[in-house]
Amino acid sequence: MRRQTGTFLLATSFSEKKKKVATRAAVILPWERSAHGQDVRAAEARLEEAVGLTASIGLVIVRKDVLLLRSRRSATLLGKGQVDSLRIAVKADQVDVVVVDAKLSPAQQRNLETECGCKVIDRTGLILDIFGARAATKEGTLQVELAHLEYQRSRLVRLWTHLERQRGGFGFLGGPGETQIEADRRMIGDRIVRLKKDLEQVRRTRGLHRQARKRVPFPVVALVGYTNAGKSTLFNALTGATVYAQDQLFATLDPTMRAIDLPSGRRVILSDTVGFISDLPTELIAAFRATLEEVAEADIILHVRDVAHPDSASQKKDVLGVLEGMAKDDMLEQDWPERIIEVLNKVDLLGGPEAIPQTEDTIAISAITGEGLETLLARIDARITQGMETVRYCLPLADGAASAWLYQHGEVVARKDKDEQTDITVRLSTEDRARFERQFSHIQPMIA
Repeated sequence: MRRQTGTFLLATSFSEKKKKVATRAAVILPWERSAHGQDVRAAEARLEEAVGLTASIGLVIVRKDVLLLRSRRSATLLGKGQVDSLRIAVKADQVDVVVVDAKLSPAQQRNLETECGCKVIDRTGLILDIFGARAATKEGTLQVELAHLEYQRSRLVRLWTHLERQRGGFGFLGGPGETQIEADRRMIGDRIVRLKKDLEQVRRTRGLHRQARKRVPFPVVALVGYTNAGKSTLFNALTGATVYAQDQLFATLDPTMRAIDLPSGRRVILSDTVGFISDLPTELIAAFRATLEEVAEADIILHVRDVAHPDSASQKKDVLGVLEGMAKDDMLEQDWPERIIEVLNKVDLLGGPEAIPQTEDTIAISAITGEGLETLLARIDARITQGMETVRYCLPLADGAASAWLYQHGEVVARKDKDEQTDITVRLSTEDRARFERQFSHIQPMIA
């Protein structure tokens, strides 16, 4: 009995130990001299980004290297000597998975796995895994599954060579039949069609919600920026929400919206969105269209930048490139640059807002310490006020509903109470003025 107990404890201890063993990863960045020149700093920044992506899904990085490429090999991408060195390093460091920060063809991925004797994933596969782990809403999970299937469809491997056919052909005598790989492709294709239908339904529902917001319109302010720039931290600081925010890439994937009150008393909707990243897989640009739609509907776009990051300028270029692409695809109005306020975040790491040069279109803040947030809210307030009409209304004293409506939807700049009426001068957007005069048609406006 004692022996059995000891055996059980040993098995349990081994099982617990096995659970705690982390997956060991090597991160490899193939760097083409012809494409990038000798920019060592850019290579190091890109490698650290790849390391951050890998660590964000719980892998333990035991090796990271930049491999300079003279040319791309069709079989393995890397040179023969580099592949040999990688195989030796994988064995020495007991690596379980090699992350190649580049886009690999299906053949290159299989050949590298054969050479290294372990799993190999490329940048697209890595980002898909992260998105799969983080997506929370129904639409997010559907979009991630769709992107996964489209990615996997080109990477099906014929593992069923012992089966001549998976399914018979027409008639009783059969026929050429259907091989396993063909069956897999068909099932993936069927699932993709189904997912697209489900996504379209979810998007229609989201569109109805957006139309409902327009009927009770509040200006929308969307946060965009490179991943890990501090968007969710800023969102929480401004709204008091508890959106997941960590010092990691892609901490937030699904769009989140909250109402906030500006210094003037005007209410706006703040929307947090997914972070952009360089070389975002094309499958995911399409998959996360809903997040981009929230940006397209925004009255103001806050471009949040990690100004303390050594590669901040390149990150800015990547974000603006995505927005320009949206404008070319008619997903974003051509006047989008006029709606942007550049928010230079993490200034606490550089000595405070005073240490950062600012312009009319930029503002320095720290979402962590709260420095500059009041100024940011005032800047948003002023930007929304631009283009608003100043109107004077004479309201009956008994008409408290009209007065309350104006205070809720506009900015009251003057008020004078008389014996039987109240003169109110208010700033309203064109849409709000039309709604007010339609709802309270008995009140005559006078241009102030």
